Amino acid sequence: MARMTWTFSPERVDTPDATSLRRDYYDDVASRYWKRPATGAEIDEGLTNDGVELLTPPTGQFLVARYEGKAAGCGGVLVLDEERAELTRVFLRHAFRGLGGAGVLIGALEDAARGLGARRMVLNTRLDLVEARALYTRHGYAEIPAYCSGPYMDIWYGKEL
Repeated sequence: MARMTWTFSPERVDTPDATSLRRDYYDDVASRYWKRPATGAEIDEGLTNDGVELLTPPTGQFLVARYEGKAAGCGGVLVLDEERAELTRVFLRHAFRGLGGAGVLIGALEDAARGLGARRMVLNTRLDLVEARALYTRHGYAEIPAYCSGPYMDIWYGKEL
C-alpha cells in the first residue's frame, strides 16, 4: 500500500483553496464559540479586514496543507518583531484530522517563521479549543504571559525556535 503524504506550500490567501480553508476555519471556531452554526454573512464579516494580507513575506507567511493533493488545512505565521512570530489560523478540516497532519503543519510553520528570522513563536487561543491547546503543548509550547489582548484570547503560549 502506498504511503499517504502531506505537502505544505506557501500560498496567497486569496487563492480558491486558501479562501475555502479560511472560510472553513472561521466557520469552525466561530460556530464553537457561539454554540451554533455560523451563517455565511457572519463568516464574510469575520473575514473582512482580518489582517491576512500581512501573511506574506516579509511580514508573514500563509501555508496550505494538502493530503494526497487535496486542500486539507492551513496556517499562518505573522512577524511581530525582530525576534518573535505569531502562529495563527492553524486549521485542519475535520475529514483530515487524525492523519498526522497537524504536527507536521506546526513544524512547517515553525520552519517558515525561522525563514522570516524569528527565534521564538508565540500564539493565543481560547480555552474551549481544547484540541488546539493539546496540539500546541504536545509540540513544545508552554503557557506564557499575555503578549496581546482581544475578545477571543484566553491563553497564550510560546516556544523557542
